[in-house]
Amino acid sequence: METVFLLVETEVGQLELVLERVRSIPGVTEVEAVTGPFDLIVKLQAPHLNTVLDTVVHKIRRVPGIKSTETLVSVASG
Repeated sequence: METVFLLVETEVGQLELVLERVRSIPGVTEVEAVTGPFDLIVKLQAPHLNTVLDTVVHKIRRVPGIKSTETLVSVASG
């Protein structure tokens, strides 16, 4: 199983809407609001890395209210 963490910056006033929309996307296993330069951290999992990255590019990044993202690919599981 491949795991990716996605850091998401939202447009002002869009946090709750983005959180709910991202949470409903298949492959997303966790979504948490956080403090700092990003507003959300999203955990995604799928059998293949390409599947996870496709979800990021073609589903999550198209959610209205997302300003920017940063993708972190897990290199070890524990």
